[in-house]
Amino acid sequence: MTGTSRPAWATVPVDEERYRPLYARLLGLRFVNPGGVLCFLFFEGAIALAVLLALAELVTWWTVLVLPAVVAAMVKLNDMVAAVVVRSAALVPEQERDRFRRQMEPVVGRARVEWVSHSVPGVVITADPVPPPRRANPSD
Repeated sequence: MTGTSRPAWATVPVDEERYRPLYARLLGLRFVNPGGVLCFLFFEGAIALAVLLALAELVTWWTVLVLPAVVAAMVKLNDMVAAVVVRSAALVPEQERDRFRRQMEPVVGRARVEWVSHSVPGVVITADPVPPPRRANPSD
């Protein structure tokens, strides 16, 4: 492809643009990169859903034309929101990004639980098995 220059922060290189599905190329998606199956579901799936709804007489037949267009508009809107998020994330200094990553790292298996006797008043914690509760004798 020659002619169109892509910004440096676009996720799909110009060399691989021709291998993308037609749906993604027609919408001009830069950040959302749906594969072939997802593009099939977005377009043909929306048409099939609209036809089924029209056959069930839940909607008019205009829905067959409108629903795929609405789905395409929502996918393009999602791509535009992703562009805004990437641009705003690029403005955050590297030091802030590192601090955020350290804060957001999950720590699994490192939490210590200390039993403080005064934190649960009146409860005795033992390792002995607890006997099952006795049922009241119905003959009493």
